[in-house]
Amino acid sequence: MKKTDILMAGVGGQGTILAGNILAQVGLKLGYDVKKSEVHGMAQRGGTVESHVRWGEKVYAPLIEEGHADYLLGFEMLEAARWPIYLQEGSIALLNRYRIPPPSVNLGKAKYPSEKEVESILKAAGGRVIWVDGTGTAEKLGNPAAAGVVLLGVLSKMLGGAEEVWLDVIGSLVPGKFLELNEKAFLAGREFNVA
Repeated sequence: MKKTDILMAGVGGQGTILAGNILAQVGLKLGYDVKKSEVHGMAQRGGTVESHVRWGEKVYAPLIEEGHADYLLGFEMLEAARWPIYLQEGSIALLNRYRIPPPSVNLGKAKYPSEKEVESILKAAGGRVIWVDGTGTAEKLGNPAAAGVVLLGVLSKMLGGAEEVWLDVIGSLVPGKFLELNEKAFLAGREFNVA
C-alpha cells in the first residue's frame, strides 16, 4: 500500500477524535507509517471536529492534501458536506444518516440540506457515497454516541486488517465501562453490506 488518507468530520461529542485514535493505532499495528492531525472547533460545545489519518509505507505530513482523500467518514451529514474539496475520483464517503442542525437552521436563517443534496455535493467531487445508519444502529445497542465506531466497523472491511487487530485497539482505547458497547458497535458495522 502506497498510502491511505482518511478524513473524518463530525460535531463535538460524536467520537470523531476517538475514531481517529483507533484508526491511527490500527495502522501502526498493521505495520504502516502513520500520521494524524485533528482540529477541535469548540468541540465540547458541539462545534466542528475534523481528523486526518494517513497510513502508508512512508507518510511525510499529517494533513491530507486537497483532492487526495481516499475516504471521508461523515459522522454528521452537514459536516460531511463541508469537505468535498478533499475528495478525488474514486473516493468513498461513508455518511452517517444523522443531523445536528446548527443555530442558523434552528433560527430559520438557513435550511439544512437534504440527503440528496449532501450526496450530490460529494458525488460532484468524485466521491462514491455510502449511507450508514450509524446512530440508529448504536442507539439500538444502547448508546447513540457509539455511531462513530459503527462507521469504523464498515470502514475496517474496506481497509483490511484482521478483526482481532481492530478489536484489540478498541479494547486499549475505550474505557472499560463502554468497551462492550463499542465492540458490539464495531461488529455491527462490519456486518453492513457496502456492495
